[in-house]
Amino acid sequence: MNPENPRTTLSIPPALRALRERIDTVDLELVDLLARRHALIAEVAAVKRTTGMPIKDATREADMLQIRRASADAAGLSPDTIEGLFRVLLRASRDRQAVLRAAVPDSLRLCTVAIIGAAGGMGTLWTKLLQTVGHEVLAVDVDTDLSAKDAAAAADVVLVSVPIDVTSQVIEQVGPSMREGALLTDLTSVKQQPVEAMLEHSRCAVIGSHPLFGPSVRSLQNQRMAIVPARDEGDLWLPWLRTTYNSLGLTLIETQAHTHDRIMSVVQVLTHHATEVMGRTMRRLGVSVEETLQFTSPVYRMELLMTARHFAQDPDLYRAIESGNPNCDAVTAAFKESADEFSAALAAGDADAFRSMFMEVTAFMGSFAQGALEQSSALIERLVEME
Repeated sequence: MNPENPRTTLSIPPALRALRERIDTVDLELVDLLARRHALIAEVAAVKRTTGMPIKDATREADMLQIRRASADAAGLSPDTIEGLFRVLLRASRDRQAVLRAAVPDSLRLCTVAIIGAAGGMGTLWTKLLQTVGHEVLAVDVDTDLSAKDAAAAADVVLVSVPIDVTSQVIEQVGPSMREGALLTDLTSVKQQPVEAMLEHSRCAVIGSHPLFGPSVRSLQNQRMAIVPARDEGDLWLPWLRTTYNSLGLTLIETQAHTHDRIMSVVQVLTHHATEVMGRTMRRLGVSVEETLQFTSPVYRMELLMTARHFAQDPDLYRAIESGNPNCDAVTAAFKESADEFSAALAAGDADAFRSMFMEVTAFMGSFAQGALEQSSALIERLVEME
């Protein structure tokens, strides 16, 4: 046990110190129990792999949480708190099973995958993930002895994970070197241009992909990934891709390139643009971030966290994501028009106009609005607990 700060120790009543020691003992017992649970998860993974059972069993998890809530209530504990603890344990369990290849069938063909841009954030993550499944990875980047063309010629699968601005250029370089029976794929945030480039500059199978998360994600369980099947004669590679990514816990969304880019113009372009405008506005107002935090509401703190997170990252990445989307101009124009409409209503003191626009959006959101109110309230409560 780590010694407490001497000055603090002197001021702690002996009775409180004794109780804390007993709590520490109980906590260590909990850790021992979690270690036993961790060992059992390894056995579960082994059984699932031999029987073909999926990592996530939604029915089992729902039943488990209901029982744990009832047990907590009977013991005089908060059911919500206990459910929260077990949700963390369940996620850790699924992650552990994925690492142990619980969902990797023996029938999965293990391939040689060349990752172009392997030293980048997503390239590094994908190298680790594919190796976890059992695939061999040829790591290629600007400073590797292995060239992109040589890797493409040797690989069963080539995965392009480079900045958006040079994606088409890299595809043009590696595509002609690939075998006709191979697979060319990518991890780009836009899909129309890369998919067109892959189809044009190769004769092999082409499936575009876009992970809807970043390289710093802590868990892949229930994370989403868009895939765009573009060319796959004999339907050879799509099942392989599904099995590989599902075994890691990813949820795949099969779509078309133009649909992907249209939806991502809202999910990414609109979201990032609004965040950038908020940050730029705060800077223009000259407001002190620290001073606002003294008066922060939970909602403001959540907004500020997401804004600050955005500006702690690479500006070129966000510029490329937004400007590279073919719908960027239409989205930013609509954003400006909407901001101007609300500004005009506020400037004129026009309560009716403000209310009308507000209620139009409420109707547009439909039943999602009420569910969002409940879910965001839970997030806000967690955020308050973290302060």
